Amino acid sequence: MEEPLALHPVKLYVYDLSKGMARRLSPLMLGKQLDGIWHTSIIVHKDEFFYGSGGISSCAPGGTLLGPPDTVVDLGNTEVTEEIFLEYLSSLGESVFRGESYNLFEHNCNTFSNEVAQFLTGKKIPSYITDLPSEVLATPFGQALRPFLDSIQIQPPGGNTFSRHNGQS
Repeated sequence: MEEPLALHPVKLYVYDLSKGMARRLSPLMLGKQLDGIWHTSIIVHKDEFFYGSGGISSCAPGGTLLGPPDTVVDLGNTEVTEEIFLEYLSSLGESVFRGESYNLFEHNCNTFSNEVAQFLTGKKIPSYITDLPSEVLATPFGQALRPFLDSIQIQPPGGNTFSRHNGQS
């Protein structure tokens, strides 16, 4: 009889990078209410994994300078082992989620969290997070700010750049 596969919990950490300012200022600036400017990460196998302009990084859960998350979403469990997961992350970091591929609106931490969540659990992250860039860009102010916002590179301090090969390419 085969051993049953171990289940590993998968969580989504959600941080409001605006620390509440988006909720207060968005009606005035955008003409619509935004609850936050979201940064997300995936917690699995006792580590927090996220993507920014420095590529894929990891740290102890809550270990970035962002501190504890504003919200924790339970995404379920995965049977994916740590070894397979780290190989998967390594391949993502060498292809789709390289640091230079980061784009605030189209290819960001939330894109990464959504892809990794689907790999691990088959579930997407909440749409209020993934829909935020298009909501902002649908406003005149968002369109006016786009050239500036496109130049912004976000990398939450406090994590270690993820590398399966200890920095060797």
